[in-house]
Amino acid sequence: MTGTFLRRSLIGLGLLLAITAAFAVVVHPTSAQTTTADVAAKRAALQKQLDDLEAQIAATQTTLTGLNTEGQSIKRDISILDAGIKKSQLQIKATQVQIQALAQNITIHASTIGQLSGQLDSERESLAQIIRKTREIDDSSLIEVVFSADDVSTFFGDLDSFTTLKEALGNSSDQLTKTRNNTETEKDALVDQKTQQEKLRQIQASEEAKILDQQAQKKKLLAANQSTAATYQSIFDTQQKTASQIRAELFALAGGSGQISLPAAISLAKAAGASTGVRPALILGILKQETDLGRNVGQCLLTNSPNKGDGKGKNTGTFFDGVMKPTRDVDPFMAITAALGIDPYSQVISCPQAGGYGGAMGPAQFIPSTWQLYATRIAAAAGHTGTIANPWNNLDAFTATAILMADNGATAQTPDAERLAALRYFAGWGGASNPAYSFYGDSVMGFADQFQSDIQTLGGN
Repeated sequence: MTGTFLRRSLIGLGLLLAITAAFAVVVHPTSAQTTTADVAAKRAALQKQLDDLEAQIAATQTTLTGLNTEGQSIKRDISILDAGIKKSQLQIKATQVQIQALAQNITIHASTIGQLSGQLDSERESLAQIIRKTREIDDSSLIEVVFSADDVSTFFGDLDSFTTLKEALGNSSDQLTKTRNNTETEKDALVDQKTQQEKLRQIQASEEAKILDQQAQKKKLLAANQSTAATYQSIFDTQQKTASQIRAELFALAGGSGQISLPAAISLAKAAGASTGVRPALILGILKQETDLGRNVGQCLLTNSPNKGDGKGKNTGTFFDGVMKPTRDVDPFMAITAALGIDPYSQVISCPQAGGYGGAMGPAQFIPSTWQLYATRIAAAAGHTGTIANPWNNLDAFTATAILMADNGATAQTPDAERLAALRYFAGWGGASNPAYSFYGDSVMGFADQFQSDIQTLGGN
């Protein structure tokens, strides 16, 4: 009875393995090939859209550059505004195409992981059945086995087949585990890219706001065009900032020591620039850009929850899974706050973006692990004696931005070098060449030009 039962079990398991193997070899690859072909076609279509949009953006930028070289006139100012509006609209479309393509990639990888997980569970269940049958053999005495089998050689032949199947199934399970781990790694990489795309969404919102402002300016200029040249000159004059107006302006710093006057911000930027060789107006441009984009900056808190790195909204109490990357930033954050005598659970940090982590600190928006790398240099450049760098101190934040921009090549103080340094500040050295990020550099340089004019109006370089 026992021998017959074991042989039947082996036959059943053999059929199960054969069916599983056939499905893995025939059905899954066909489905995967079809999916891959569909994705490749969609990617090609999206890439064509992106290339067309980027070509239009480049042409618009050329027009904008040409207009800036012309003399002052209402017509010229309106043309510049029209070109700026068109460029922003095209950039928004280009960003949407990239976000759409990336989201599609993440969906495909998630589906692949799901399929592999299902196959892995099936293989493990089959392996569990073999193990249970093996235990039945171990629980039977040798005499029972010999007398229950048709012949001893048949029994041991079945046993050898059983062992071979078990080893093969174990190898298959190991291979699927490796495949799933590799796919998880790819998905993590895509999630990191999606974090960058979420930054693009924020910049996209900034571009939309810029369009509204440019349209409002255009409307005023069109009205002025119907008036006399004297009226236009009056409007032009009122658009220029006087020293008294500049002194009354506030420079908002998210997560810092509150709002400070622009003259005070210029003074800090000059101090940071003197110690690093970075143009003060460029330092201000970076901080202005980072502040305007940081809609969630300084709105989250780390919590002492069972899961390391979790947090909540400062004002709403909303739970955030992974407000700070546990393996990279939590321990440095705890060390930084401890050294400064700050309660780590009441100090505001940035909230996580979709598909990524938050945890950025202070006006310069450095993550804790990066701040630790620069802390000694920041303290030295800021002139601290016996104290450590504080990411929530305005002077230290200005200095940190200046040091990173210097490392990125901004000390050359040429437009191209400064723009490239700004792109590296935003996307790292590897992402700085991505055309999708080009308008971040343009925006920073635009702010820098404005601040340079303000610095000159107040006096000094």
